[in-house]
Amino acid sequence: MKYHLLKTVAIVLSLLVLSAQANAAPPTRPNVLFIAMDDLNDWIGCLGGHPQTITPNLDRLAKSGVLFTNAHCAAPSCNPSRISIFSGITPNVSGVYANDQVLREVLPDAELLPKTFSKHGYHSTGSGKMLHYIIDAQSWDDYFPEPASEMPIPHTLYPGKRPMSLPRGGPWQYTETDWGALDTTDENFGGDYTVSQWVSEQLAKKHDQPFFLACGIYRPHEPWFVPAKYFEPFPLESIQIPPGYQEDDLADLPPEGKRKGPNRYFAHIQKHGQWKHAIQSYLASIHFADAMLGRVLDALDNSEYADNTIVVLWSDHGWHLGEKEHWQKYTAWRVCTRIPLMIRVPKNCPGLPAGTEPGICDQPVNLVSLAPTLFELCGLPASKVHNGRSLTPLLKDTDSEWPHVSVTYLHTPGDYGLSDNRWRYVHYANGDEELYDIETDRYEWNNLADDPKYADKLAELRAKGPTQFADKPAPSIESLNKLKWVALGEDKAPPSRPDGSKFPVFFINQSEEPVKLHWVDRSGQLKFYQEIPPTKTARQGTRPGSVWQITNLQDKPLGYFQVDDRSAQAIIPGK
Repeated sequence: MKYHLLKTVAIVLSLLVLSAQANAAPPTRPNVLFIAMDDLNDWIGCLGGHPQTITPNLDRLAKSGVLFTNAHCAAPSCNPSRISIFSGITPNVSGVYANDQVLREVLPDAELLPKTFSKHGYHSTGSGKMLHYIIDAQSWDDYFPEPASEMPIPHTLYPGKRPMSLPRGGPWQYTETDWGALDTTDENFGGDYTVSQWVSEQLAKKHDQPFFLACGIYRPHEPWFVPAKYFEPFPLESIQIPPGYQEDDLADLPPEGKRKGPNRYFAHIQKHGQWKHAIQSYLASIHFADAMLGRVLDALDNSEYADNTIVVLWSDHGWHLGEKEHWQKYTAWRVCTRIPLMIRVPKNCPGLPAGTEPGICDQPVNLVSLAPTLFELCGLPASKVHNGRSLTPLLKDTDSEWPHVSVTYLHTPGDYGLSDNRWRYVHYANGDEELYDIETDRYEWNNLADDPKYADKLAELRAKGPTQFADKPAPSIESLNKLKWVALGEDKAPPSRPDGSKFPVFFINQSEEPVKLHWVDRSGQLKFYQEIPPTKTARQGTRPGSVWQITNLQDKPLGYFQVDDRSAQAIIPGK
């Protein structure tokens, strides 16, 4: 009797388990909301980068998913960082190290993230800056603005008169290094507001297939112009300098570190008394970007997709505001490589059925892992070309074993920064090194590389670094910016005011006659350099601010070009 009773109970329990399994929601293909912010360092509330920052929407997203506090970019500049994210390939493998390289010249056949999703039944669409000032229309089903335009940023209101705050120090200076409050509304400002509006409208639509929806928020990328209301919480007199700034923070750097650190931007900003105004404007731009994020998150929360959409938010790299006497990006220090990264996964995803629990992960991770992570989460097959590691184990358990380091590659092959869960190691191609203990030295003020006590740690991290570096293909001449041709009549070309590093400019003679290329010296006199045959191109080394005059073979002036801050093409027109 007892045996039969136990058997009956066992059968009933088995039936209940089977019934529960049958009633459990099967794994479904989740949507993906893929959000980027541009040039955002750790100045957000949940990362504690600056005490005055105001980022309630970033903070609420972080609290609802997994916040990675030791996440780093694959490269500290927009183009290589974003290409590594979308291709899943690190710069030392792809050969894309710098902003002037062109995606489809270096990786003509690369299948980017949205294209793979499209091939597996997703509708891939987006708006705003995802790649570096291109859309790559072939990778998307739809985009706003119009994909064929290859311009991802909608019209944005800027001051009529520029510069607004920071006088231009010379042709070496990026024209967008400027800032200030605008007397306008969010809607009239356009730009990121327009992007957030378009993305919100997509979330309100009925979709017949899962979607991969990208949202590129351009701020806090320069110029730091946003509506005035975002400046109001940051009175200029209250502004605190960056917590990571320390005077005389260069003495213990090796020669290459000292070369990478100080740049003329920071000295120029200080000279004009604009440091605190710039910090204020960066904080205001972050505050504005956070508000635009809030609009998108609210739209998702109020949509039918709130419970079946993976949300990923990242920044392409950090930003210096005076730390190490540096302004902008391009370095291997933590202020430049460490970025916000947060991921929220709903239940019933194929790669993580339980979804994410809110948590914080301090393991060293890299943005190149985003593509393999999303493929695994959504049940897409792994790509053979991806060389990042899926973060799914850490999303499942933030304390999972993670025996990996995160590497950030600089412009020069062989230069990189490496992060583990406590230490940071900087290696330069010439052999110079830096070592920092982040547990006791968050801002990397004390370089320990020359201290014998740390020789073993230095050797350990060096051994974990990359040893293979792909060549760095130069961009084609056709892809370079075009210098303005100024025709000459009775007027003379202005004198040169060269200032900055040397780079090539390519003079393209489209006329049917040979011409002569002259440098206009500082006193306005011509110095002949070379003759350019018809339909031919001449390469000429030059510097920002130089003026190059074109004459016919009889030295009759035809026109001139004034060199800007980067390599370019100079087209000499035909008749």
